[in-house]
Amino acid sequence: MSRRTWVAIALFWTTFGTISGFQVWISMITHGHSPPRLIGYYIGVWEGWLVLTAVVVWLARRWPVIPPTSTSILIHALAACGVAVAHGVYWVRLLELVRPFDRRQVDMPNLGETLFYRLPLELTLYILVLLAAHAAEFYKRYKDREKSLAETRLHMLELQLQPHFLFNTLNAISSLTRSRRNDEAIAMTAGLSDLLRYTLDHAGDQRVALEDEMTVLQRYLEIQRVRFPDRMTFDIDVQPDVKRAAVPVLMLQPLAENAVRHGIAPHSAPGVVEVRAFRDSGRLRIEMFNSGQLADHANMRIGLRNTVERLEQMYGREYNFDLSNTKGGVLASVSIPWSEVA
Repeated sequence: MSRRTWVAIALFWTTFGTISGFQVWISMITHGHSPPRLIGYYIGVWEGWLVLTAVVVWLARRWPVIPPTSTSILIHALAACGVAVAHGVYWVRLLELVRPFDRRQVDMPNLGETLFYRLPLELTLYILVLLAAHAAEFYKRYKDREKSLAETRLHMLELQLQPHFLFNTLNAISSLTRSRRNDEAIAMTAGLSDLLRYTLDHAGDQRVALEDEMTVLQRYLEIQRVRFPDRMTFDIDVQPDVKRAAVPVLMLQPLAENAVRHGIAPHSAPGVVEVRAFRDSGRLRIEMFNSGQLADHANMRIGLRNTVERLEQMYGREYNFDLSNTKGGVLASVSIPWSEVA
């Protein structure tokens, strides 16, 4: 268990002891007992279960009772009796030491009777702690499995995205070659090589530094400018304080591909792609503008669809993605929680 979990367990037993002591003090308020001494005594009594909880958790991991076996049941039955006796003895000895009810008290309770009367409570507590330990273990396994499934889904989305990007670029190179634009085809091939090296270097990574994404984005836009040398310009503006921000790997390339496909390629007039990244109220905000008109949302292409799915998988409801017409063109906006790469 984590440190935070053990702190929560300690707080639980402290609270349990405080409530128990307060109830006893209220029930005996006319006796004139000291509230700090009485409540402190019960806190001490039940804090003893913090150590016993660690014992039960260890036993639960070593000999789980789910599924039950004769060996595990026997071990826990013996352990429960041992824990009950240990805490009962601790209870009586602490009573002798603190004397919370009356410092002049001479007669101490009989140890055997105390153990006998408190045995049902101690056994019940053992069973509850044992069940709680198993519940915590099952919850941890569930979260680990959920995380594993989420990472697998992200990887599948990345695998789906990369061939899509590769085929589009190879088609563009083929088109340039057929048009005998060999220099442009060579430049695009070199750029494609850089992009593929980037995807291989970050294979399996979920997040990378924004400055790395911007570098590969610039390379991608340079490739596209080879295709449209007379009618495409681009500009990238990244604030210095966001360069180390963590972003999903290959998040920007599908946005740029969509901008070029719908904002540059269909039009004979010059077009522009502009990218801005800045910090906005504790969040990272990235905006990509392109000239042209917004394509039908119902026909969102695989790249954009995967981008949205990956954002949802990684950030849940903490992300925002918007694609809308704006003055002079289309604006894609992504906002994610701020974090930095290690």
